[in-house]
Amino acid sequence: MDDIFTQCREGNSVAVRLWLDNTENDLNLGDDHGFSPLHWACREGRSGVVDMLIMRGGRINVMNRGDDTPLHLAASHGHRDIVAKLIQCKADPNTVNEHGNTPLHYACFWGHDEVAEDLVASGAQVCVCNRYGQTPMDKAKPHLKQLLQEKAEKMGQSLSKIPYKETFWKGTMRTRPRNGTLNKQAGIDYKQLSLLAKINENQSGELWQGRWQGDEIVVKVLQVRDWTTRKSRDFNEEHPKLRCNTIKYPFLLFLFILFSSSALVVDQSQAVKFALDIASGMAFLHTLEPMVSRLYLNSKHIMIDEDMTARISMADAKLSFQCPGRMYSPAWMAPEALQKRPEDINRRSADMWSFAVLLWELVTREVPFADLSNMEIGMKVALEGLRPTIPPGISPHICKLMRLCMNEDPAKRPKFDMIVPILEKMQEK
Repeated sequence: MDDIFTQCREGNSVAVRLWLDNTENDLNLGDDHGFSPLHWACREGRSGVVDMLIMRGGRINVMNRGDDTPLHLAASHGHRDIVAKLIQCKADPNTVNEHGNTPLHYACFWGHDEVAEDLVASGAQVCVCNRYGQTPMDKAKPHLKQLLQEKAEKMGQSLSKIPYKETFWKGTMRTRPRNGTLNKQAGIDYKQLSLLAKINENQSGELWQGRWQGDEIVVKVLQVRDWTTRKSRDFNEEHPKLRCNTIKYPFLLFLFILFSSSALVVDQSQAVKFALDIASGMAFLHTLEPMVSRLYLNSKHIMIDEDMTARISMADAKLSFQCPGRMYSPAWMAPEALQKRPEDINRRSADMWSFAVLLWELVTREVPFADLSNMEIGMKVALEGLRPTIPPGISPHICKLMRLCMNEDPAKRPKFDMIVPILEKMQEK
């Protein structure tokens, strides 16, 4: 089989799906020129492949070595449908490459009028200068220039030239494809890691920002008492595909912290986007055999990255020897998970209950049962029927979805691959 970049370039959906189903593969790897699979699919107009890559977690604003994003390539080749998909997934229409060109520069230069109009309607600036002092309108033919000028004026854009600015932060805040080295390691010598700043701490360990072989990563340092040979063996065997687990940095913050902060606004549209991101991730995790059985879904285990994409932190998946029998976040746990042994419940159904509570958080921006202690929450949820109350004013579609996911009968709760299409329709509206 050809490499994944060729398959994406040629639009071989079956081969791409098979490649994505292999959990050892990293869809955010770059080729020799830094092109990710999503770059190639967008460049060649492979809409079906683009859908698959985005759903599986392809990074929307990833840059190749020339700082082109997938949106640059889709715009320059006139793939209007793909431009619309990327914009809907929060692609930045004003991101610049090494020449200072935005996607609008290329749409204007190549005469893709409809793509140019769509970009301006999505906030692309018509008068931003590239490195050579040229604006998108400077590259447009007269009829398109007039059209964009009128559209920009209606949207309240200034028609004064915006000078090009060298982005001194390039390389630290920008997202580039991974080079593959991290994911091919069976293990990393701890001495090779440089731990720079502690990000978070909980009962299972500490989360640090760090560097390894030039890559910015996040490292989970486990807190384990009395390390033994058996625990070392269990660590290596329980989930070999998650053993060497690194997380792309930078990310903005944890979803739990976002709820208690006014730094970012989470409107209903963004809430649905986060919910779709999380549901897509869980749908994938539920295809794994064996399951990642000790990953407890809650907002403390969701990271929001610089693309405003919600990502499940696999660093929070517990190993068998970590805190056995203890539950630290009962507010998100299904009643049966609090009443029965782990081996006696349907883990997938229990995750769906947790997702319903998380969805409640997203639309209310409140912490469930914040006035109670963890012990009180656990007892009341398990024995007294304590449940989150849905306040008035919430979208009826979201209310219905929450009630479906929080069905008292675990067997009647939907699966994640069933609710992903529902959330996609909500996002479109």
